[in-house]
Amino acid sequence: MAAALSAIYVPCFSTDTNLSSKIQMLRRNANCKVRFRSLPKALFQKNFTTSLKSPPEEPKSSASSEQVRRDKPAKSSNSLLSAPVSVPLLNRVRDAVFKFDQLALDVLAIALPAALALAADPIASLVDTAFVGHIGSTELAAVGVSASIFNLVSKLFNVPLLNITTSFVAEEQALVSTKEKSIVQTNIDGIDENQEKKLLSSVSTSLALAAGLGIAEAVMLCLGSGALMDIMGIPAESSMRAPAEQFLSLRAFGAPPIVIALAAQGTFRGFKDTKTPLYATAAGNLLNAALDPLLIFLCGFGIGGAAIATVISEYLIAFVLLWKLNGEISFTLSSMDGERIARYLQSGGLLMGRTLAVLVTLTLATSMAAREGPVPMAGYQICVQIWLAISLLTDALALAGQALLASSYTLQDYEHSREVIYRVLQIGLITGISLAIILFLGFGAFAGLFSADAEVLEIARSGLFFVAGSQPVNAMAFVVDGLYYGVSDFGYAAYSMVAVGLVSSLFLIVAAPAFGLPGVWSGLFLFMMLRLVAGIWRLGTKGGPWEMVFNEVEGKSD
Repeated sequence: MAAALSAIYVPCFSTDTNLSSKIQMLRRNANCKVRFRSLPKALFQKNFTTSLKSPPEEPKSSASSEQVRRDKPAKSSNSLLSAPVSVPLLNRVRDAVFKFDQLALDVLAIALPAALALAADPIASLVDTAFVGHIGSTELAAVGVSASIFNLVSKLFNVPLLNITTSFVAEEQALVSTKEKSIVQTNIDGIDENQEKKLLSSVSTSLALAAGLGIAEAVMLCLGSGALMDIMGIPAESSMRAPAEQFLSLRAFGAPPIVIALAAQGTFRGFKDTKTPLYATAAGNLLNAALDPLLIFLCGFGIGGAAIATVISEYLIAFVLLWKLNGEISFTLSSMDGERIARYLQSGGLLMGRTLAVLVTLTLATSMAAREGPVPMAGYQICVQIWLAISLLTDALALAGQALLASSYTLQDYEHSREVIYRVLQIGLITGISLAIILFLGFGAFAGLFSADAEVLEIARSGLFFVAGSQPVNAMAFVVDGLYYGVSDFGYAAYSMVAVGLVSSLFLIVAAPAFGLPGVWSGLFLFMMLRLVAGIWRLGTKGGPWEMVFNEVEGKSD
């Protein structure tokens, strides 16, 4: 089995996305015509607004990226920042004074609406489950199988596009805003005051790829529903088979708007605007909740009505986001070229491999728990659901770090980049400790929402130390993920996750049969701890794109 896992984890990745390719791509943008060698390094305003139409303030100092590369400072043995290990990095995070300043407000302004938007989808799924549950247990089980397949496809293909779009749009938006500010200062007549829309080729590229990907997913899910049911182990004679295929085939028509909406959400995240996606998602979910009883019961469509309601709501979300984007962005395919598309595909391939490593590890953990029997599996499922739900909060914090870091790093404002890194790590640690305390005190109440079976709840409580105790590690690990994406360190993010997943999977294979559920908990904790260690090591050793962020400080300390 270990050999099989090794085969699964060997990724067919392209070469890493490095800084030179990023610079070449941005230089090729005919509409921006911004070259890195002419960009000052401190062009990022610390209270950078979320508005697409507000350029940053005039910088105070300048230095080209070419000069930074030629004049790499010598490492200072007296500086704590020069130590090539990860411990000094943690010390700097610990010793830095936490300030509830403009930067902290910027982080929270991005993270809080994002957390609400992330929580909206699970809530909508619960509403769907409640309505379908009144049809019958067979239909409820069928929806569960179909939703699992759909969500697996979405996580594997759509989430990488979302993260890539956020980083690339934040980079290009920062450069375009800088160029416009420069034009205003040098030639006030050079800008048409009535021209509000901007041309960001990264947005057009992302939406075009999203449309193609969404159509491909729809065709695959619709035509391959039977084969997918076979893979899931649902035989043709099963009572679940027909309703599950019906639900999945109808839900497939919602794949294009879902992918397009995710690309649009990534665009707004790149603008540091997480409120617009929240409003669009809330509107769609409210419509879904209103249509469910009408289509399921009043119209008599049954399980098909639930799927139709979901698809209609997804089209509404995509329409609202595109309508809002159309007021600020000019969509065109003329600026797209092979190199730009290749950059998206290369980075997307890396993140797909990373996502696959996560999914395989978590699926293996679930499989090991299922071998313990139905009651232990039920207790395990309660713990995992609470664990995953809590992770939405730290995912939102990672998003804030990604958007802020992508802008400052692109403009070579490395001092602000370091401030963002330290601040989001601080907030992540505080958030993790707070969540751990809340879960220790209220885990019994949370678990009671999922089951009334005393034996199941007893097993669930046995996982309390894992669910609550791992929260500080989880929060820091998710934040580090966002930092990876902020500097487009997709290669290390992917390869390190494959290695972490492989080690954790091997541990699960050995520990779970020997120790039962405690072995599964230990394997998942090891998985998150290794993710964090890999991230802190990357930042602490200043490898790849992190070299430019931290070496500047070493030069100042000499």
